[in-house]
Amino acid sequence: MKSVIFWSLTAFFGFSHAAFKLEERYSWNQLDFVFPTRTLKDIAIASGTYIPQNALPVGIEHWGNKLFVTVPRWRDGIPATLTYIDTAQTISGSPQLIPYPDWRSNAVGDCVNGLNTVYRIKADKCGRLWVLDTGTIGIGNTTQNVCPYSVNVFDLATNTRIRRYEFRAEDTNPNTFIANTVVDIGKNCEDTFAYFSDELGYGLIVYSWEKDRSWRFEHSYFYPDPLRGDFNIGGLNFQWGEEGIFGMTLSPTRSDGYRTLFFSPLASHREFSVSTRILRDENRVDDSYHDFFFFPTERGANSHTTSRVCSEDGIMLFNLIDQNAIGCWHTSMPYTPQNHGTVDRDDEGLIFPADVKIDENRNVWVISDRMPNFLISTLDYTDTNFRIYSAPLQRLVAGTVCDITNRISSRFGLNSILSSKPSGSNLFTNAVGLSAYKSLNTNPLASPNQLQNLQSVNQPLNAQALQVPLQPITQISQITPIAQISQIQPLIYDRQYDVREPLTQSFTTKPLAPIFAPKSTPQSYYKSQIFTGTSQSQTTADFATAIQNLPKSPSWWTTQLW
Repeated sequence: MKSVIFWSLTAFFGFSHAAFKLEERYSWNQLDFVFPTRTLKDIAIASGTYIPQNALPVGIEHWGNKLFVTVPRWRDGIPATLTYIDTAQTISGSPQLIPYPDWRSNAVGDCVNGLNTVYRIKADKCGRLWVLDTGTIGIGNTTQNVCPYSVNVFDLATNTRIRRYEFRAEDTNPNTFIANTVVDIGKNCEDTFAYFSDELGYGLIVYSWEKDRSWRFEHSYFYPDPLRGDFNIGGLNFQWGEEGIFGMTLSPTRSDGYRTLFFSPLASHREFSVSTRILRDENRVDDSYHDFFFFPTERGANSHTTSRVCSEDGIMLFNLIDQNAIGCWHTSMPYTPQNHGTVDRDDEGLIFPADVKIDENRNVWVISDRMPNFLISTLDYTDTNFRIYSAPLQRLVAGTVCDITNRISSRFGLNSILSSKPSGSNLFTNAVGLSAYKSLNTNPLASPNQLQNLQSVNQPLNAQALQVPLQPITQISQITPIAQISQIQPLIYDRQYDVREPLTQSFTTKPLAPIFAPKSTPQSYYKSQIFTGTSQSQTTADFATAIQNLPKSPSWWTTQLW
């Protein structure tokens, strides 16, 4: 068992250290597969159809007692590309991989019944496994297109393929390379869309389950950043400067019934987003440029990422391939480095954490595979090269900036959230309550440089918003219902908007009475237009009464304290 003291010291002094929160479940020097008989395995090895050293695991997914592992056919000798581990039978060790759903379904070149190369996959809440077959074997200049790109969906209850859909010719281009899949379930299982990132063809392909049809979006945000193409991983320096849109994940459902798709090019340190309301509408393919958004602040140095996943309560996890780590961000907070945490790091075991998933029980699964060493250099097959870890989500984020269950962040530091409604005895403390709330008015902050987009929680800047002057927000209800009051928080956080109180009154009795407005707005405007008809009070009791019915979420308290 790892020592907490040792981990703390090594983390403090910057030494390499083992994963502290993630628990290693499986590991391999090289992959092995379950063959029907030993004789058939020997024949496969002798014929070159099975070459153990050529197999690299890249994707995982967990559902029930199955832990799926994908193995692309980048080199010869890969007997199956979609496999699984029976976690009920094998709880640890170096298990042989079982072809899913069977050997025939993994046949190379059988475009109707087989699978050629599979990367990242997704199991949905409707009991379906979404598998994109790229139809290729090889990689780079060895690539052969033996079949078209196809979406294959399996019924996990019966382990049978229930749909196969080939992308249209206009959905791809000669450079297309798709390695990521995200599934978006709406009102019911029929109302399902899947999104596929075209890393080298710089596109985003949408597939509608109900319509059984696909379409393609293109945008400049899908392209790599020419300044972020240098990588240092596993002791290697190399350049992946052409790598565009790669990692994707979906936010929880918003108040409008849609989600936000977060995405990032691989050669980039920046995050982008778009509402699924846009992606689901085929008619917006050629008319959606200004509906895509970018976050003005980068993640920070050495923050390339290929995989991310978001929980239903808004905790995003993402791999940090340069740092041998898994990062986190709570999507209710502004997208800035100070709101990004590291849930675990291992300079040996997490060299290239290729995929990260959260299952139906809120357990996190991570696979590491030393991919750059496999592709550019060589692997030492006497050493452990591939590992799969797991841990409960709450354990991973505990104590990080992403854990906002019991803590909030404010200009006064980290403070415990009130367990009961405010009262006269605590409203005037520096940490919480009226004193901190009023400090927004008594201590003006810097003038804004940019306009924060007001359309949804933490929505970043878009190309059009930069040209729009700051305007007062006369009522919070103009941009959000009361249940989503935390949407205002990023405006305050970014020092762009003040909370202004009516005239000379101390505070207000109505939940929506505080006015969020640009600092440049003349005070006369507030007196003449904004505060007309607003109910005011100057008693502490009235302030407590005014806010007691508001949701006491961490995001709401953060709103008040900033």
